[in-house]
Amino acid sequence: MIRAFRGVRPRLGARVFVDPSAQLVGDIDIGDDASIWPLVAARGDVNRILIGARSNVQDNSVLHVTHDGPYSPGGVMLKIGEDVTVGHGVILHACTIGNRCLIGMGAIVMDEVVVEDECYIAAGSLVPPRKHLKSGWLYRGSPAVAARELSPREREQLLYSAQHYVRLKDAYLEGGDD
Repeated sequence: MIRAFRGVRPRLGARVFVDPSAQLVGDIDIGDDASIWPLVAARGDVNRILIGARSNVQDNSVLHVTHDGPYSPGGVMLKIGEDVTVGHGVILHACTIGNRCLIGMGAIVMDEVVVEDECYIAAGSLVPPRKHLKSGWLYRGSPAVAARELSPREREQLLYSAQHYVRLKDAYLEGGDD
C-alpha cells in the first residue's frame, strides 16, 4: 500500500516494482528500476527516505527515520544509494548507505551510521549508532567490526546482486509468468 502522510505521498521513479503487501508511507523517493518486495515497511512520516536507482529492499525489511527534536536537531533521514541490495529482514534506521552495498539478512544499521560505497554487511550484524564503515570492506558481528577487505570478485558480486534484482522485478512487472 502506498499512502500519503500529512499531504506527502511516496514518489516512484520509472519501472519501479512495489509488492502490493509492502507499506510505503509519506516522504519517500524511489529511483528508477528499484524494487520493494513483500511486507517491507517504509515510514517517511517524520523525515525523508531516499532509495537510489536499481536498489532493492527485500521481504520483511523495515526502513525508518529520526524526527526533529531536542536530541536530534533537524532529525535524520534514511538514504540508500544506487545498486544496493537490502536483504530479507533488515532494519535500516536513519542512516546513509552508499552505492553498490549489500546489507545481509537480518542486519540492523542504526542512526547516523555512514556506510561508504561497496561495503558488505554480513547477515545478522548490528551496526551501532554513528559508526562509519569504510569502502571496500566486509563488516560482521554485533557490534559490527571490519573483518577483511573485499576481493575484486566480491566487489563485482555487489553490482551483480543489484542487477539480478532489476531483472527479477522486470519479470514481476511483466506478469511473473516467465
